[in-house]
Amino acid sequence: MRTQTFSGRSRKALLLAVLLTGLVLPAGCVGNGASEPASETEEPQNSVVVAISVTSEPESGFDPAFGWGAGEHVHEPLIQSTLTVTEPDLTIAYDLATDIAVSGDGLTWTVKIRTDARFTDGEALTAEDVAFTYNLCKGTSSVNDFTMLDHAEAIDDSTVVFHMTRPFSIWPYTMAVVGLVPEHAYDSAAYGSAPIGSGRYILRQWDRGQQVILEANPDYYGEAPRIERVTILFMEEDAAFLAARAGQVDVAYTSATYSGESVDGYELLSVATVDNRGFNLPAVAAGTDEDGLAVGNDFTSDVLVRRAINTGLDREAMIDNVLNGYGTPAYSVCDGLPWYHEASRVDCDPEEAAALLDRAGWLLGEDGVRVKDGVPATLNLLYPGSDSVRQALAAETANQLSALGIETTIEGVGWDTAYDRAQAEPLMWGWGAHTPMELYNIYHTIGDTGSAEYSPYANETVDAYMDTALAASDLEESYALWQNAQWDGTTGVVQEGDVPWVWLVNIDHLYWVRDGLTVADQKIHPHGHGWSILNNVDQWSWS
Repeated sequence: MRTQTFSGRSRKALLLAVLLTGLVLPAGCVGNGASEPASETEEPQNSVVVAISVTSEPESGFDPAFGWGAGEHVHEPLIQSTLTVTEPDLTIAYDLATDIAVSGDGLTWTVKIRTDARFTDGEALTAEDVAFTYNLCKGTSSVNDFTMLDHAEAIDDSTVVFHMTRPFSIWPYTMAVVGLVPEHAYDSAAYGSAPIGSGRYILRQWDRGQQVILEANPDYYGEAPRIERVTILFMEEDAAFLAARAGQVDVAYTSATYSGESVDGYELLSVATVDNRGFNLPAVAAGTDEDGLAVGNDFTSDVLVRRAINTGLDREAMIDNVLNGYGTPAYSVCDGLPWYHEASRVDCDPEEAAALLDRAGWLLGEDGVRVKDGVPATLNLLYPGSDSVRQALAAETANQLSALGIETTIEGVGWDTAYDRAQAEPLMWGWGAHTPMELYNIYHTIGDTGSAEYSPYANETVDAYMDTALAASDLEESYALWQNAQWDGTTGVVQEGDVPWVWLVNIDHLYWVRDGLTVADQKIHPHGHGWSILNNVDQWSWS
């Protein structure tokens, strides 16, 4: 058994961490991958203690019908099985499913499932449970979109059929995040706190606001987890750092703010992500909508201005100055994913940016600010007031744009007004998901508004490519259509096209990891610095 003796200094640091979080640490958790046995004869468990952000705690509990495992912070639900999983390269593989077929019109998906899965109460998991789960989610989920599903139907114990309202080629990505619940034991009021699943782990304890304890499911149909006990602590970032320094956790999330520090007995793990930051550029002229809301921006409505801003920004400098080197340049909302288009990449070229602004009629004045028809080139860049990284990125962006002659101010706002104001002003956003729907949600027009949802923009050709991609009969073939929506050689959303959004950086997810613990290779993380690190905790190991 691994043990550790705390020095007086470590005890003070741990006490401070506990005071900061109000956390009651689990009895016997002493780090180094071991829990203190209850008696001298009890075998120690192979365990880990992991600190993640307080915002990662699911408000509605561990119920897939209310968002567990889904949403923008998508991750594997651990407690429940899913029909599919995403591979390290973000292509689709099977979990409970053994075969998937889709009809030629895309309106029927037939899924065969394995017959050896059992819920932790001993009951067999059948296609009836699958159909029940999806019909439940369609009626209750406010996180995942199930509007494309008409209903699910169990044909026999091992066959479920999904009847769709419209073709939806990327349905397997939805199947990768929907945990399956038991029809016979589901109670919407109680399930989230005491879930019965068939996944790799069982929820043994949940102390709200403090911790969750998972234990390996002894009846799991797959490979037995190497880590038998996982304690997840919900901590603020500074408390997580102090807990690592005190040796009280095996893994602790952190950020670039602490990346220059050192923690005895730990190494800093950096995980690549598609957790991007960027801002919208309203692509229509200023006006108001039917409700009197300001929509559009006369400066950014000029595509030459948008292209100048996109190529004039030094993303590497932002990574160095804001992220302490822990990030990668972002050129799209889907960098590194199977549907990413290489044409999205843009090189920093201030001279080209200046030439584009000149072509647009924005000429440099004696005071260093560009002017057109007597109007100065100005931007007000919004950022969420509670997010220090986005504030720093906004400030760096403002400095770089000002050097190009665009007088740029920044303003912190709350989300209660940010969505509305982003219709007329650029806002520093955070995106990144394991599904092409992220492209659709950002760039596709909605309803009869004639505009995209988050920022004024419309391109019928881009819409058509995405609609065709969703209607495709083959998932992998649809990737090329998603790429065409970004750039088909003539039009799209990249630098040579409409460029209605400017993507800046993908933020590395950072973790302090105790020496001796091997964290299994991570697939690219989506937006949200939380549960993703635990996707494959069952494959971690101690040396």
